Amino acid sequence: MVPMTDTTTRETQASSMNTPPVAPKRYGYRVRDQFGQHFDDPWDWLRDSEDPEVRAHLEAENAWADTVTAPTREAAARLVEEVKASTALTDVTVPIREGEFWYFRRFAEGESYATHHRAPVERDEAGVPVPLVPQPGVPTLGEELLVDENEWARGQEFFRLADMYPSPDGRLIAWARDTSGDERYTWVVQEASGRVIDEAVVDAGYGFAWADDSQSFIYMGVDDAWRACDVWLHRVGTPREADELLLVEPDEGFEMGFAPSGFPGHVVIHASSSTAGRAWLWLPAHPSVRPLPLMPVRPRTLVSADSAGDRLFIVHTGLTQEGSLAQAMLPAGGSPEALAQLGVTSSPAYSRQALADRTPGTPLPEEEPAPLTPFESWEPLRSPGPGERITDVEAHADYVALSLRSGSLTQVDVWDRREASPTWRRVEVDAPVRTIATVPTPWTDPLRVEFQSQTVPPTVAEVSLPNPAPASSPEDPEGATLTVRTLRTRKAPGWDPAQYVEERVWVLARDGATRIPVTLIHHRDARPDGTHAGWQIGYGSYEVSYDPEFENLRLPILRRVVYAIAHVRGGGEMGRAWYEDGKELVKEHTFTDFIDVADWLVDSGWVAPGRLVAEGRSAGGLLMGAVTNAAPDRFRAILAGVPFVDALSTILDPSLPLTVGEWEEWGNPLSSRAVFDAMSRYTPYENVPDGALLPAIMATTSVNDTRVEFVEPTKWVQRLREATGQVPSTDEAGGSTPARDPLERPIILRTEMVAGHAGPSGREGRWAARCEEFAFALGQVGVTL
Repeated sequence: MVPMTDTTTRETQASSMNTPPVAPKRYGYRVRDQFGQHFDDPWDWLRDSEDPEVRAHLEAENAWADTVTAPTREAAARLVEEVKASTALTDVTVPIREGEFWYFRRFAEGESYATHHRAPVERDEAGVPVPLVPQPGVPTLGEELLVDENEWARGQEFFRLADMYPSPDGRLIAWARDTSGDERYTWVVQEASGRVIDEAVVDAGYGFAWADDSQSFIYMGVDDAWRACDVWLHRVGTPREADELLLVEPDEGFEMGFAPSGFPGHVVIHASSSTAGRAWLWLPAHPSVRPLPLMPVRPRTLVSADSAGDRLFIVHTGLTQEGSLAQAMLPAGGSPEALAQLGVTSSPAYSRQALADRTPGTPLPEEEPAPLTPFESWEPLRSPGPGERITDVEAHADYVALSLRSGSLTQVDVWDRREASPTWRRVEVDAPVRTIATVPTPWTDPLRVEFQSQTVPPTVAEVSLPNPAPASSPEDPEGATLTVRTLRTRKAPGWDPAQYVEERVWVLARDGATRIPVTLIHHRDARPDGTHAGWQIGYGSYEVSYDPEFENLRLPILRRVVYAIAHVRGGGEMGRAWYEDGKELVKEHTFTDFIDVADWLVDSGWVAPGRLVAEGRSAGGLLMGAVTNAAPDRFRAILAGVPFVDALSTILDPSLPLTVGEWEEWGNPLSSRAVFDAMSRYTPYENVPDGALLPAIMATTSVNDTRVEFVEPTKWVQRLREATGQVPSTDEAGGSTPARDPLERPIILRTEMVAGHAGPSGREGRWAARCEEFAFALGQVGVTL
């Protein structure tokens, strides 16, 4: 089809002091005739980031954003200074042991990126590693600088170091580099001295594991839709063309992922959709042996497995949607040598060079061996209690750590494997609202956890197991408690959590039965007197929970408003059933929950009418677009970060990144009329109400965003301005109709020309970008700085 334009021939208008940029409507680029609905998208031509006219339009949008935010520019700068004042600018992380070294990161005042270091492990008389407690800004004995991100970032508009893995022998360091923001990584292999010896692996996805020989590793390959689908073996010092294909996930609805597990002799590789999954076992001692299948796919059975050497511990949804824990014994006691005999060894016939014409995701020709741990071999260990959702498991030499949710909060339960039968003890943290998670540690090291809240900085602690009672002892083992020893609490200068109240409240949804959890934060002296500005944030998709976590960046907001996290349906806060009640055909529950929380904030007196800000990012940006359309009078300002606002068009196009795998989240509108009709009702771009007085809106995006393409917010902003009369329009007689003052409720788009889904890189770049958004929104609700 040859794209056609309408009779409007004006080029994109550069912004002036009073006029936002206008992109002409051009038809024929993306035309939909589906289930009797015809839609010819007039702004889909803005999709091509290489088109000079598109880039000129984005630059014009940025110029208009500069104009609109000029009055709050000084306020944004003051917010940045406030963030800096609340941040320990010279800082150090808690070290993690790998082999005979402690690895940690440092931050220095005046530097935007971290530096990565290591120091040798010292052991006590019993051979137990002595914990290292480095001090900010003070080198520790034997400390080595491994990677200085500031040096690598110099001269780059964007830089991100995503993951770092030392080799088993400690001689080499591998880390992932992204200099565009598109999350396609180059694996840099260097000596500890910093000398780079290998950068052959490019355009890789997430996932890395060393072989025992410290000379080869596996990594993840992605297809054109950015789906992680291939596992490749690379030998250090060889060209990428020599890499050998070990494993393929051909089902476009599944994505793969892996990382080193606790037990060093096994690496578990997972493939999953949002409803089902399976796994394989790779043997680092035999890197050329293709990963062995653990279990086949079963309908509605998600799996998350970790190896304990002789067995797997598996969290799965095969018995209940809220998750169960099982164990399955591995053949031959899990011996890598014995298991290797069951597998197929790769060869140069499966190198990139030999498979040059292959499409990523194309299955291997040979059939896999029989699964090592089929479902029938699983031994149940624990079922979820009332209100629980079991989510993940980690196996270690002396214990098993179980991650779960209960009463909308995260929990960690521990089983001492030295006991004959499982006795689960909860890691207790004295806080009414908090988030707790395990911290990765080596196979033989004690459990570590990190806990925090929106007002309390993160604390890393070591959890000691009680000494197991003798088998003949009448003592109840459940009475033995865990010991939690603080290793380090992050400093937040000038911030006093005692000045704030952080509580969990429950809001009754419009159905009269559903209770929506809300994390509410306000100054301890604040009262619900109907005078405060408010800030409401949410997400509500993919069973992702928006748990309260500490962010120095948000402290200036907490000081000035009543802040609320709406834990709406579609997220995972209340378990799998909570998630499934906010997806596919009932996705609108996510939006109505958010609106119901907004109504409660005003009706309860915590927020003044007309002084509420709403914020969401990515799928939370879809939430922002939907609630703007459905309830334009509820919010005075909207912050929509990398917003997924053209949902129907995207999910109708299987060629776009992530789409096929997303059909289990949103439904498949290509094949289902019910799904198509449901998405047609809520997709934000196509449902903007004409003539309504919308909130002030600031949308942000990045040209290199793979997850949500920049075209979505770009054309959404055009439609918003058109619907609200903020741009000139032409009537049938050819005259210009009056436009609403675009500065009354400004709608602006800020585009990062070299960045990805997470926005600018480096802490100072991130602070500046977010504080511009914060100052814009606070100004709209009358908060002066």
